[in-house]
Amino acid sequence: MSADDLHYLPLTVLAERIRTKTVSSLEVTQTQLDRIARLNPGLRAYVTVTADVALEQARAADEALARGDYKGPLHGIPIGVKDLAWTRGIPTQFGSVVYRDHIPTEDATVVRKLREAGAVLLGKLQLTEGAYSEHHPEIPAPVNPWRKDLWPGVSSSGSGVATAAGLAYGTLGTDTGGSIRFPAGANGVTGLKPTWGRVSRYGAFELAATLDHIGPIARTVDDVAAILGVIAGVDDLDPTAADRPVPDYLTGIDKGIRGVRIGIDKAWNEQGTDPQAATAVSDAIEVLRRAGAAVVDVKFPDAVQNNLDWIPLAGVQTAVAHEEIFASRKAEYGPVLANLIRTGQALSGTDYQKIILRREDFRGRVDRLFRDIDLLIVPSYGVAAPTYATLSRFIEEPTLAERLTRYTFPFDATGQPTLSLNGGFTDDGAPVGFQLVAAAWNEPLLLRAGHTFQQETDWHLRHPSL
Repeated sequence: MSADDLHYLPLTVLAERIRTKTVSSLEVTQTQLDRIARLNPGLRAYVTVTADVALEQARAADEALARGDYKGPLHGIPIGVKDLAWTRGIPTQFGSVVYRDHIPTEDATVVRKLREAGAVLLGKLQLTEGAYSEHHPEIPAPVNPWRKDLWPGVSSSGSGVATAAGLAYGTLGTDTGGSIRFPAGANGVTGLKPTWGRVSRYGAFELAATLDHIGPIARTVDDVAAILGVIAGVDDLDPTAADRPVPDYLTGIDKGIRGVRIGIDKAWNEQGTDPQAATAVSDAIEVLRRAGAAVVDVKFPDAVQNNLDWIPLAGVQTAVAHEEIFASRKAEYGPVLANLIRTGQALSGTDYQKIILRREDFRGRVDRLFRDIDLLIVPSYGVAAPTYATLSRFIEEPTLAERLTRYTFPFDATGQPTLSLNGGFTDDGAPVGFQLVAAAWNEPLLLRAGHTFQQETDWHLRHPSL
């Protein structure tokens, strides 16, 4: 098998080949490290490559398999982790110059679970400063492998780029305002923001604690299902991680969606949305309808105030997360993250409480919507395939930021699981994503619907030429 045949295999397909000893973890890992050495200098997805650790873990995975000790679908699979999850003895820099010398003495819970499942850590993936909206001025951003002028998504930019470029079989990202779904959409891959509380946040640097979600980015829905099954679950180190059973997300993923009610608010989806982004949604609806889903017209609760509240809400929580270090090292922060912290510091307790109450009201209204539907479909964002030139117009076009975040902010506020899928390409070859949303804890149905879509289309099988 050539390297070109190997590096874009779906994780779940590779897992079966490793299990049956058609290929060894060591062979796969070395191939990945060689590819990273060749491509990462131009793509900048990895901030730290852990070659020695990866090779040691790959050898251990092969030895365990030879003893008959197979740990499951991540056994021997090379994975990348967003560089805000602690890794014992390995730098974890949080996209920041402030934490440049930070070396944790323990693993984040998600990293520990990956290790225990036999996964191989290729390295740590670049992100925006503090997991907010901009890379630190001193840290070059990852490059979208489809085209250099395309936005790579934030904040899990390295995770999206590495997955799309064949530099990992799966990655971990985090999502506070869209940071799994933005890079998944921008890089043409699959991303899952689980229900808040489904995955432990212990050992992951915070942006905004009640909005932060950890989840997988991979090439297929089956791949993200396999990763979620490993990282989900209760954790004594994080009391907010729900004490609920973790399903086998791969079992039943192929049962189809006949009779599943998918809601669509056509007016909301198309209001100010680029036509190609709206088309990705309408095309996806037709695919799902042909697969047996029932499409239901709905009116989504007004999300304008909720979305306006996101920055002050996140600002207060970010100010808390950075309280000690910002006071002494604020000059080292980039201007965008520093402004968010100052916004939080300036907000009164009364105004913060009003935001909390509005958030609970909005969450309740969205929950009620799912009495009548099983899933909701929306664009990834209102701007199809943003370029850096597009994003440079924020000052001239005040609505641009709102269009970018209109369909992501709401589901961080509600904490509902949301799946980002590639729904096609623009006329000039850039990926265009869309999202499916489910009620809390209904990841199994969400993944079934995404699997069905990918069985009927081939967008997820297309890759950039590198």
